[in-house]
Amino acid sequence: MSPPHLFAIGLSHKTARVEQREKAALGDDEARGMLRGLAADPRVEEAVALSTCNRTELYAAAHDAGSAERALTGALLEHSQIGALELSCARYTLRDDRAAGQLFRVASGLDSMVLGESEIQGQVLAAWEVAAEEGATGPLLNRLFRQALEVGKRVRTETRVGEGPTSVPAVAVDLAFRTAGPDASVVVIGAGRMAAATARALVDRGVVGVVVVNRTAGTARELADQLGVRGTGLDSLADELAQAEVVISATDAPHAVLDRPYLEGVLGRRAGRPLVMVDISVPRDVAPDIAELDGVLLYDIDDLERVVEESFSGRLAEAERGEAIVEEGMRSFRYWRAGLAAAPTIRTLRERAEEIRLAELARADGQWESLSEADRQRIEALTRGIVNKLLHEPTVRVTEAARNGDGLAQLETLRHLFDLSAADRE
Repeated sequence: MSPPHLFAIGLSHKTARVEQREKAALGDDEARGMLRGLAADPRVEEAVALSTCNRTELYAAAHDAGSAERALTGALLEHSQIGALELSCARYTLRDDRAAGQLFRVASGLDSMVLGESEIQGQVLAAWEVAAEEGATGPLLNRLFRQALEVGKRVRTETRVGEGPTSVPAVAVDLAFRTAGPDASVVVIGAGRMAAATARALVDRGVVGVVVVNRTAGTARELADQLGVRGTGLDSLADELAQAEVVISATDAPHAVLDRPYLEGVLGRRAGRPLVMVDISVPRDVAPDIAELDGVLLYDIDDLERVVEESFSGRLAEAERGEAIVEEGMRSFRYWRAGLAAAPTIRTLRERAEEIRLAELARADGQWESLSEADRQRIEALTRGIVNKLLHEPTVRVTEAARNGDGLAQLETLRHLFDLSAADRE
């Protein structure tokens, strides 16, 4: 049997606005539920779900790509908030080399809104680990994700694509201070990975007036203590917003944290002072209609693209060097995957040879009346070595032929000469 196809469906910042991406976003519980369902679906042999602020992508191994596409599409519709029409308009579908190349570019930061994004490798690794924990991965996707992380590391170490702001938090900080100034006081909402990176970026910029606000006050204070800033709980958020010039929100909440009525109450205490709000969460933390309030300048993650474009041209040549590394990775993966076509036949051949070896040893066993245990071990090693040497060259040649696209005829010849079809029927 030929190896399974590699298959991917998804949407990203290149095909979908933030209001669509937030509907397709998968939290940890949703991703795990989806993977458990796909692991039990006979149409899909392996699956990994990758969901970030820029994208939601499902990678799968399947022999029937059409059935797999229907299974993945149905799973995404079931476990996210996006509708079928919206998904069909924003979705892309990729197979085999193109699917592998997509993941390699994603892991390298070459497909990110922020070119050379530094956080994406950790997100790819985390997605792979979750899928493995749920029993949804296998040899094809394990190899793919392992190689994607290796390619991503090479792109970051062998090119300068990662110079300048290379994370969403770093760009968010840059955008905030273009509009509010370097001495502004800042409230960071959240204490997870993105919020921590944002607070750290602020401290690295020399900002002193940083306050971390989180649903759990203890978690906020723990992060704040690490950075030498102040931390508090959500019950103090209104007081902090009344004093701040900038708010950067980065929680993992599945719904808006700040709505219009709440912020209207806060604005009444600000005496007309403007408030810059940067929302880098997907789903969004800040209700979009807050942008209509006087005195509020609201940016969401799609607005960061303008900032990114200004630094893009200087890194374009480095991105082209990164693409060359991706292409090299794709060739390597294609070569490995092609060799899988020969694996079942080779395995059957070796199993048949081992059966014959053991049968002949058993038949001759009664003729060796004075054979010592040491002699038996020597005969065992000798016969095993003969079998391995006889099969080595056919194994190498048929595998190489499969990788070069000329393996089908040789595989059939091998099966005919050694009657491997009969061995499969036994």
